[in-house]
Amino acid sequence: MVEDYEIQELIERDVYVGDKYVGVIVGERFHPRDEFVKSMRIKVEDEVASEFMRKPADLAPLAKELVHSIRPDGGVKLSKSMRELQRRWRNTVRIEKDLYAPDELVDRAVLDNDGMDIGNVIDLIKIKRTYKGLLVKPHFMIRARHSLPETIAVPCGQLAKTTNRLDEVILKCTFSRLTTLPSYLKLNGHWEEE
Repeated sequence: MVEDYEIQELIERDVYVGDKYVGVIVGERFHPRDEFVKSMRIKVEDEVASEFMRKPADLAPLAKELVHSIRPDGGVKLSKSMRELQRRWRNTVRIEKDLYAPDELVDRAVLDNDGMDIGNVIDLIKIKRTYKGLLVKPHFMIRARHSLPETIAVPCGQLAKTTNRLDEVILKCTFSRLTTLPSYLKLNGHWEEE
């Protein structure tokens, strides 16, 4: 099990499912609480990304629980099949050219493209087996200023990028623009019913 290995021991190691080369481990999320760091980041081999992802991504999450052992050649052996890896990659959010697991997004700060800190991700919203939004708890001052409820849903389509060191998700637009978008209005008006 991966608990036996420190992430520093695994960085830059090749990853294999059986004899199939999947990619190389490049790091993990920086977060003070371990329960938010259940995945490592893996640079996925182009052929594997093309074959096993709906839309190829450069970086993807690799659940730590999938690490089985270290091979004699130093590579990381996974305990599951490519199908399991594919299933997990489908259970992600795409930001730019990368995939993120829910554990990599929960508790991140959400900023608009002007740098306004809106709040923090507390959960993800799934509709028909696909993540459609981030459930965000806005900061008190933002809630008061904009008359917002306890939580708001930010559509995944509005996520521009992440900053790993600062643990942020940055939106494509300003907050005032976000609250007028049809995808935002739909997600915030009806998501509980689905």
